[in-house]
Amino acid sequence: MLHLILGNTGAGKTTYAQKLKEENKAFIFSIDKWNHLLFFPDKKEEDGVDWVLERIERAEQMMMDTIQQLESLGIDSILDLGLSKIAHRDKWWHFAQDHGFKTQIHYLDIDKETRKRRVSQRNNEKGDSYEFEVNEEAFNFMESWFETPSTEELRKAIIIK
Repeated sequence: MLHLILGNTGAGKTTYAQKLKEENKAFIFSIDKWNHLLFFPDKKEEDGVDWVLERIERAEQMMMDTIQQLESLGIDSILDLGLSKIAHRDKWWHFAQDHGFKTQIHYLDIDKETRKRRVSQRNNEKGDSYEFEVNEEAFNFMESWFETPSTEELRKAIIIK
């Protein structure tokens, strides 16, 4: 099964993914960890969103290959990718459908003030889910970037409030 975790910055996706991993003996694909280790060390100040999106796209190609291998072994995969855009969610849903994988959407619908408080706490504590600092500008950017899932997308979703 392919678990797709949706939620805006600070919703608790990585923490939730860890819980799912333990419950399902699954493998987590966390884009924050991939970005932190593979891409951000090479990022220049002038590199913008397109630079990041290009690298995420390449990473996701590797993820898809690995997910196919895990599925053939009967191991669930968990996507901790944010999945902020409808088109991004559709890409993964179609990937799963094209390969006959079962899917489960998990939507962490957490209010903005709670998420903002969590991000601040994560920035200060630098605990298990910390990969890089999310400043107010980045938080606000992600607020405008995130597209709320439709009723249809959430029809069979697990919704966490």
